[in-house]
Amino acid sequence: MEHTTDCAVRMRHITKTFGKVVANRDVSLDLRAGEILALLGENGSGKTTLMNMLSGIYYPDHGEIFIKGEPVTIRSPREAIELGIGMIHQHFKLVDVFTAAENVILGLPGSPVLDRRRLEKEVADLAARYGFDIDPAKKVYDMSVSEKQTVEILKVLYRGAEILILDEPTAVLTPQETEKLFAALRNMKKDGKSIIIITHKLYEVLSISDRVEILRKGEYIGVVDTGTTDQDQLTEMMVGRPISLEIERPAVERGEKRLSVVNLTCESSEGVAALNNVSFDAYGGEILGIAGIAGSGQKELCEVIAGLSPALGGAVLYSGEKNGIPVQENLLGMSPDEIARKGVSMAFVPEDRLGMGLVAGMDMTDNVMLRSYKNGRGLFVDRAAPKALAEKMIGELEIATPGVDTPVGRLSGGNVQKVLLGREIASEPSVLIVAYPVRGLDINSSYRIYDLLNEQKKKGVAVIFIGEDLDVLMQLCDRIMVLCGGQVSGIVDARSTTKDELGLLMIHVEKFDDEEAAG
Repeated sequence: MEHTTDCAVRMRHITKTFGKVVANRDVSLDLRAGEILALLGENGSGKTTLMNMLSGIYYPDHGEIFIKGEPVTIRSPREAIELGIGMIHQHFKLVDVFTAAENVILGLPGSPVLDRRRLEKEVADLAARYGFDIDPAKKVYDMSVSEKQTVEILKVLYRGAEILILDEPTAVLTPQETEKLFAALRNMKKDGKSIIIITHKLYEVLSISDRVEILRKGEYIGVVDTGTTDQDQLTEMMVGRPISLEIERPAVERGEKRLSVVNLTCESSEGVAALNNVSFDAYGGEILGIAGIAGSGQKELCEVIAGLSPALGGAVLYSGEKNGIPVQENLLGMSPDEIARKGVSMAFVPEDRLGMGLVAGMDMTDNVMLRSYKNGRGLFVDRAAPKALAEKMIGELEIATPGVDTPVGRLSGGNVQKVLLGREIASEPSVLIVAYPVRGLDINSSYRIYDLLNEQKKKGVAVIFIGEDLDVLMQLCDRIMVLCGGQVSGIVDARSTTKDELGLLMIHVEKFDDEEAAG
């Protein structure tokens, strides 16, 4: 660790606990003046907690913070901004009915009479200085996600921030928007700003940062110069051992058409159009990826297919067999129970693992039984078979748990996901729909999930994989369908597409023909 005078921030021996959970243990960090430092680590490694202490949201149990060489005490975000520190969080805190400019000055002391023209010019000048593209008079409810993020950044710059912290800033951006953001961050660096970017995306770290600090399980592992490192070294520091970053894509001959979605149209729970004439086919022996900016209709699509949400129109045609007899059904309008009774073998792993998927207070055996209760053997249900399955899952999926009797709510996110996926796979579906199955998981658990999906593909299952990481979608899937504003903007071959092509499809819909939809 450095002791130079050109450090904008020095954090020394920071420890923070929440009850029995140690979020940060004896962590130190240096941020030089005019540099971009990437703070890298798997989910749960303590990155956000550490930065929440620098930005005044939490207060450390132990340790010291120095700003420009001076010891400081930061007890609130207001004190942080007075010290020139501004944090841009993953979840934006904007007022929808206000304009960009109004949000920028929100909460600042000043004249009760607003000189709107002068304010909008100030915000426009500030945006232009760093290369941001924003209309100061635009209302937040009309903005894209990247525009909202720009407003959040301008808010802290307007307040005089010299030290900026960005928490997973690219999680909701297309590749093109990410490039624009990085260009603006480089402009800020040239202007002498010091920037910390929290991320777990290795290729972004290598493209934007000057140095990288790595945390693992709440502890400081090391700091490296970006110019002298690579993805393999960073992964090993994050995980603790060498790991291959290649995702397998087994060559499997495409099988029968299992699902044909035709002109599916539905509204969201808020009554807004969520899907508009969505059509595609899913085949056995194939992983069909679904990409799109958050809120493009992915959630509604899975829930309508699984019978959890109603549709306004269209059809969901299933083709399969039960006990050697062909089964063909239009699933639209059926409940999950009706779908199962018709002999349709479909499994759905939802985004909300402990809300829709599993019951947190129940143990593994009972959660496995949730699926078999439907077979209706009265109140005295045989627990032996589900218990045996739960024990088998613990071994095969490497689920870390004290035992099958532990409530699943006490397990880590990765282990909860393995329980849910394992239970659904055990039902031997012919169609498996998974929504964001590796969100919040460490690298080891993520790759185990990819292996499980590939095993299903080899068995001839039609796998529909809704994901947010374009690199993963391009490596794992056979085809990728892109949703934009509830419409299909394209279906592409995952082996030959590019991130740029996917990024453009994520923000622009052109009519494409039915041949393409069929794949």
